[in-house]
Amino acid sequence: MKRAAAIAFVVLASAACAAAEEPAASADPPREPATVTATAEPTSERSAATPSPTAPPAFTSKVSRVSRDRLPYSWRPGCPVHYRDLRLVTLSYWGFDGKPHTGELVVRKTVTDDIETVFKKLYDRRWPIRQMKLVDAYKADDYDSIDADNTSAFNCRRATGSSNWSNHAYGEAIDVNPLENPYVTASGGTAHRNAKKFTKRPMKGKGVINPGDRVVKTFAQVGWEWGGYWSGAKDYQHFSKGGG
Repeated sequence: MKRAAAIAFVVLASAACAAAEEPAASADPPREPATVTATAEPTSERSAATPSPTAPPAFTSKVSRVSRDRLPYSWRPGCPVHYRDLRLVTLSYWGFDGKPHTGELVVRKTVTDDIETVFKKLYDRRWPIRQMKLVDAYKADDYDSIDADNTSAFNCRRATGSSNWSNHAYGEAIDVNPLENPYVTASGGTAHRNAKKFTKRPMKGKGVINPGDRVVKTFAQVGWEWGGYWSGAKDYQHFSKGGG
């Protein structure tokens, strides 16, 4: 009897020890969830650091002195502003093809900040411009530059229908998309056959400027006035510092 009681006691003691050890084993945290958490974080960080492949290049602009040989036709002695007081602005613009491009404008050195401010806003909004070359690419022929739908600024010439200097001769005016935004006489005509369908306002169209639209407001914010507000003849392409 004593031996049987001793054996029973040993069996009970072993069972109790096993029961006491069981919780300690189950208290270890599950390994699988910890592995998932550890790999998820680096993946998120790599995604955040990778730029979107569809994002367009940022707007860029550069102001530099313009040499005499860059203005072989548009500047000459006797112009109201010396070429040393002009500046070349090289900047980004959004094309009619839906892609970013780089263009050039020559303006007076006092208005370069205005030009950079305006065209950065137009670029950020993806407002389209056909092309942007110095008018010297057309031997400073205003008609040929307009016929090619070229956006340009400085040109030492007289105002249309006047003996006075144009604001372009001072480097304080710019013509934007001149075919889509033509000069229209008081009778409603235009000198450019390929611009006839754009003589009315308001109207819809790529690169068209309308009264009170974002282009007009953006130029107005830096003190430039729009030729589309003139009485009589309208110059929808034309913006100038202080008007005129």
